Amino acid sequence: MTSVQRFRPVARQALQIRTCAACGGVSSPRAFSVLNRPPPNYEGHVPLTRIERAGLALGSGVMSLINPYRHDLIAALGEATATPYFIYRLRDAMLADPTGRRILRDRPRISSKTLSMTRLRALAPGTVGRAYVDWLDRERVTPDTRSAVRYIDDEECAYVMQRYRECHDFYHAVTGLPVVKEGEVALKAFEFANTLLPMTGLSMLAVATMKKQERGRFWSIYLPWALRNGLRSNEVINVYWEEQLERSVQDLRGELGIEQPPDLREMRARERAERKKLAKQTA
Repeated sequence: MTSVQRFRPVARQALQIRTCAACGGVSSPRAFSVLNRPPPNYEGHVPLTRIERAGLALGSGVMSLINPYRHDLIAALGEATATPYFIYRLRDAMLADPTGRRILRDRPRISSKTLSMTRLRALAPGTVGRAYVDWLDRERVTPDTRSAVRYIDDEECAYVMQRYRECHDFYHAVTGLPVVKEGEVALKAFEFANTLLPMTGLSMLAVATMKKQERGRFWSIYLPWALRNGLRSNEVINVYWEEQLERSVQDLRGELGIEQPPDLREMRARERAERKKLAKQTA
């Protein structure tokens, strides 16, 4: 027998991880690697350690402040900061509501495949569906841009986050807030008061990157509106939007307890017109 042959069984024995003899355990080998991960809980799921989750939250948070139009980073920040408490609280709010329970049972998805844009454009002005598609057309966005949830471990909670994400444009349509930094931050402030998801609150840090006039509007008009309406209104995660498309937007806002904020587009357009007028006068 060669020295190599004599070494092999000894090496295998040394690498075995044995249970305590006093506990009556049985010796059993166990593979170990820092790269080992539990299997995914649903398609696309990426399990993370606590350190990885913290790193993802920090990195995506910093980079999304630098570039607020990186929706993938904002999505990652939302998932990394939603656990272990906040997404479960939102799921429990759905379970406590009859409509929320139906949504969790039916698992509807919002996309151009599940909603006919042609049908929505044919709806009467002032309806939820027409307001939604008009808002999509005006802002040149589609419902297909929402990233799939990857970093939330619980499969049901992952759906809750996906539902929140896909309903975001309906919140824009009902409130009338546009897709500019000022409008997004105002809507995120409303969502924070209503859902308590940390990412929506952290998004308000973007106020520091706004122009002086925009910051003034946010603090004096849109933050008070967001907190007042987000706290007093029904939880918007429990709205079955697919069943509200033919309803009056005004009636739905009244039912939810949401007052429409001042028209931000009109304010910004008026400011641009005033700047142009002043520039001509000084030229």
